[in-house]
Amino acid sequence: MIKRFKSLPILLPVILFASIGFVACSSDNDTDFPLNEEGNDDDDEIVTELHAAFTAFNEEATTIFLDGSEVVIETTGLPNHETVYWGGDNALYRDEPDVRLTPTRIPDRDQAQTIMVDASPNLTGSSVATELGIIGVAVSGSYIFNDQEGNGTLDQAAGSLDWTGAHIGPSVYHYHLEPKAFTDDDDELAGILLDGVFLYGRKCNAIADYPTDLDFSGGHTSTTQYSDGEEEYHYHIINEIYSTTGSYIAFAGPFQGY
Repeated sequence: MIKRFKSLPILLPVILFASIGFVACSSDNDTDFPLNEEGNDDDDEIVTELHAAFTAFNEEATTIFLDGSEVVIETTGLPNHETVYWGGDNALYRDEPDVRLTPTRIPDRDQAQTIMVDASPNLTGSSVATELGIIGVAVSGSYIFNDQEGNGTLDQAAGSLDWTGAHIGPSVYHYHLEPKAFTDDDDELAGILLDGVFLYGRKCNAIADYPTDLDFSGGHTSTTQYSDGEEEYHYHIINEIYSTTGSYIAFAGPFQGY
């Protein structure tokens, strides 16, 4: 299913199609990758309550509710942590002299978006490459992007990333790298991606260590701190330093939950 964006006052070029657009990492948009073998067809499952993981999201920035088979996430896009991109007049401003700042600051434009994802991700279809723009919503209320910047790799923009692996470009404040403001070499929830699959930190709660059974997307099936003892498919930030950034890509793809 294609995920839908409802821009509140702005429209971003981030509508996700299954077979066209820019691709992340080394994957081709028309290429199918091995799927999670333990995925089940959840198309007929009726979801009556929100997943417990949504309790971790910043309530000041997000309003999250069920609408039929979809979860609606209305977010201001405003992070609840310090960054240089707030600007010097904001209480959450953090001086970061080594960051090569982009021209825009968070208060300069409306960050709000409404994003809809499947309440029960479909893990039986083809995997889908990520595209430029929003690929998920972080627990802070801000957005997750992939490992691309413009039409090239993230290396060209690495110097503009703040202490938590984020910056603001011509669109919204977003994380490219492990968002250390809320997951730093641990098993904490990072956010949810457009395919409805949750993204966790580099460690797995089920084993209290780095998982060794991740698939091509950085996903596997195990219990989490929010799954009430049930195993479920989810992603992790892969524990491999990305290029010259000195940190870890939040998510490169491909999506497995379409």
